[in-house]
Amino acid sequence: MKKLLLALLSAPLLLIACSTGQTVPEPRLPDIYPDYIGVTFPAEMAPLNFNLRGGYDKVFVKVKGGKGGELTASGRYAGFNVRKWQKLASQNIGDTLTFTVLGHKDGKWFQFVNFKMMVSPYPLTDYGVTYRRFAPGYETYSKIGIYQRNIHNFDEEPIIEGNAIPGQCVGCHTANATDPSRFLFHVRGKHGATVVQIDGDRKWMNTKTDSTISNAVYSYWHPSGDFVAHSNNHIHQLFWTGRNERYIEVYDDASDVIVHDVRTDEYILSPLLMTDAFETYPAFSSDGRTLYFCRAPYVEVPAHCEDVHYDLCSIGFDAEEGCFGDEVTTLIDAVSAGKSVTFPRPSYDGRWLLYSYADFGNFPINHKESDLWIMNLADGRTFPAAKANSNYDESFHNWSSDSHWFLFASRRDDSLYSQIYFSSIDEDGNTTKAFVLPQRNPEEFYHGTLFTFNVPDFTRTKVKFNVTAAYREAFSDERKNVTIKK
Repeated sequence: MKKLLLALLSAPLLLIACSTGQTVPEPRLPDIYPDYIGVTFPAEMAPLNFNLRGGYDKVFVKVKGGKGGELTASGRYAGFNVRKWQKLASQNIGDTLTFTVLGHKDGKWFQFVNFKMMVSPYPLTDYGVTYRRFAPGYETYSKIGIYQRNIHNFDEEPIIEGNAIPGQCVGCHTANATDPSRFLFHVRGKHGATVVQIDGDRKWMNTKTDSTISNAVYSYWHPSGDFVAHSNNHIHQLFWTGRNERYIEVYDDASDVIVHDVRTDEYILSPLLMTDAFETYPAFSSDGRTLYFCRAPYVEVPAHCEDVHYDLCSIGFDAEEGCFGDEVTTLIDAVSAGKSVTFPRPSYDGRWLLYSYADFGNFPINHKESDLWIMNLADGRTFPAAKANSNYDESFHNWSSDSHWFLFASRRDDSLYSQIYFSSIDEDGNTTKAFVLPQRNPEEFYHGTLFTFNVPDFTRTKVKFNVTAAYREAFSDERKNVTIKK
């Protein structure tokens, strides 16, 4: 009797509304936030909860699987039970879920046209994602932190926050091909350092030498875990009104690429990567034999920022000998096309390379026109990640451990705040409509807070970081200096 009563209470809104004659057909799709209509998602993902817009005070949703099973949700927003959602999704891998949505206002229920989501045939078993989360601003950075989120539920926790080391800026972070046992991030400020953590042991590194122009900035691990490629950049920020638009441009007036041997804390240098041109954004291939990077011919900046265009280039790397090849190859000649390629990210299965494609410059998160493009590493063919792109900037992308999913930052929601989106890629390079990182109450989370997200990455397992010990280490100012390999 108790089970029967619960069933009657949990699911009959549609039937009651119809039987009382108060249901009004709405011959259109519901206006839901986020826009999850037609997306493809992995069965393991947290529920894709959504809000119904249009002044409705209640919502009722019924979800039915193409291979069977159903689920309901009701309340102020469509919030699904995590276990039941994942059970239904797992039952319908490779098929669709059909959503029937009713909204209530003015004493009536309005039933919308059904919509579908696809449950991907590709699983996403990585633990979660890491990202910088902060309130966008240009005067203070005490609220900047690096966080991790379990993508199978809604649990979020800090890895390290700016207020744990007051007065310091917690910068870009990266794990080794989603393996957080090798993890690094940069700290800027009076007690600045590059923090390299290997199997729980941390080194606080002074990465500026007499032979390099700056501390390490953009970093990428070698698949062996023995090396990290860094760029050294003189970075500047400019508020301007170029192209009849008012916006922020981030640019370099000098930049080089080097490799750090984390076993000996020596830099491996090449004159081919330390020229008058601007070299930046290094990334190793999945086999570690190639280093990709971006290179722009020198122009005077900031006066000619709009004339800065980056090609995609590569150079060989020998991990056994710890040395570079003797030739730089241009893979994408974007300079001749008047475009700019930045942030190359090769997939870990060696098949694809994902990059940002913009009109100029090297900071695509500030370029509305920036899209994601894909290179087929087998034949060099390039094409846009069409279904993942939007009319706003896409940037800071990275791959899942199995290379069937990628995430990126985009301002497509409101043009101001960056959020994290997911898309998948199939064997032929086709991408799927991107969906934003699910939240328990999306409208409240994304529009009730002032946070922006960038530099997202996947991690196979949870990042373990001793914040208490790191606090002591940060203010001890004990730093290890990098030397130059002879």
